[in-house]
Amino acid sequence: MKRERLFTEKINVGGVLIGGGSPISVQTMCNTHTADVIATLDQCLKMAEAGADIIRVTVPGPKEVDAVRIIHDKLREEGIRTPLVADIHFSAKTAIAVAPYVEKVRINPGNFHKDHIQAKALFGQFLDVCKENGTAIRIGLNHGSLGDYITNLYGNTPEAMAMAAMEWVGMCREKDFRNVVVSLKASNTIVMVEAYRLLAAKMKESGTIFPMHLGVTEAGNGDAGRIKSCVGISALLSEGIGDTLRVSLTEDPVNEIPVGRYLADRYNGNLRSGLKNINITGRRAVAYYECADKDRLLLDFSCDFGKRLLDRELDEVELHSGFGEEYDAYLVDELMQASRRRFYRPEYVACPGCGRTLYNLQDAFEQVKSRTSHLKGMVIAVMGCIVNGPGELADADWGYIGEGNHLVTIYKKNVPVLRHVPDAEAVDRLLELIEAQQG
Repeated sequence: MKRERLFTEKINVGGVLIGGGSPISVQTMCNTHTADVIATLDQCLKMAEAGADIIRVTVPGPKEVDAVRIIHDKLREEGIRTPLVADIHFSAKTAIAVAPYVEKVRINPGNFHKDHIQAKALFGQFLDVCKENGTAIRIGLNHGSLGDYITNLYGNTPEAMAMAAMEWVGMCREKDFRNVVVSLKASNTIVMVEAYRLLAAKMKESGTIFPMHLGVTEAGNGDAGRIKSCVGISALLSEGIGDTLRVSLTEDPVNEIPVGRYLADRYNGNLRSGLKNINITGRRAVAYYECADKDRLLLDFSCDFGKRLLDRELDEVELHSGFGEEYDAYLVDELMQASRRRFYRPEYVACPGCGRTLYNLQDAFEQVKSRTSHLKGMVIAVMGCIVNGPGELADADWGYIGEGNHLVTIYKKNVPVLRHVPDAEAVDRLLELIEAQQG
């Protein structure tokens, strides 16, 4: 399926071209502690071998900057040219320090300082360093992590996400800094798709369209995480929006790459769906597939019908795949849930984890899922750390967020109700709170 592209600026991230008609590239992110150079380097090597075009590592503070420099140098010594991206959340000082040692830095400039004027000044200094070193940037804003300045003006909405991004994009234009990618991720697929559509329209109106990095943040794991990611990402890629992507899964990050590669190959025009026939009556579709395996069916079906469900072109889909009625019905239920049209189980929001995560996130998430599966329609978030966790509980009824040192804070909506809970007890405490409320 060759898409009609939204024509953007073309940027260079260590030899990987993004935008301007370049093929869609696939990214992933280490979940090791970056200060552990050996573990992070080993994971980077596995990611490169698995086909990642770009690799990201977290840089929580200045002490990790030297580790990033060593990792970068060792990758090049091994003959691995895959660009390295530093992920920064709050510290402008850290962003400026690491910029010379990586090909790209991901930042949310609004987090550089609580005072918006100060944040803009620090962002300007950061851009100067990046221009001097030929370092690309990603302006990455997530739903729920926009800050008071923008939410006081526009609320916590897709419009707010797009407007916040446009302010920082405008500063890049003013300083003639063009090596820019922009992302507006959300765990809610409707919010995510609407935010990117608004951003694309606003950049087009401004006369400068920077490439866009797509992703559904905190998508979770397993089939659900893959379906949810495909729904949001494919809806935009099918419209020509998006130039690079990451499928964020609460699993070994190497597992993200095959799903990302499928999406890139499909919308670069290099593969076709196994959909063989479709009958549509009103707003109901009956679809017939021929796929080699269930994994491919899951991806094809999610991309073929996710956008149609999100945009309410269809209300129902019936699937016939040859893998059995029970499996077909399961995929339909999961697709309807990911498209936010019908909820048959709890909705889980779970980050993939990174070097800031200081407890066993994957194990905790599996425990939460297994013990809350009966809570149909409830939204439960399991987050790795306090950097994104509290802000990105925007859609969650309950949240489970790592503090560090094997401690967890439990949230009801976005309000902490239990702090400093040992992670070995935290799932029990979460279930007790939920049951007490329902009781």
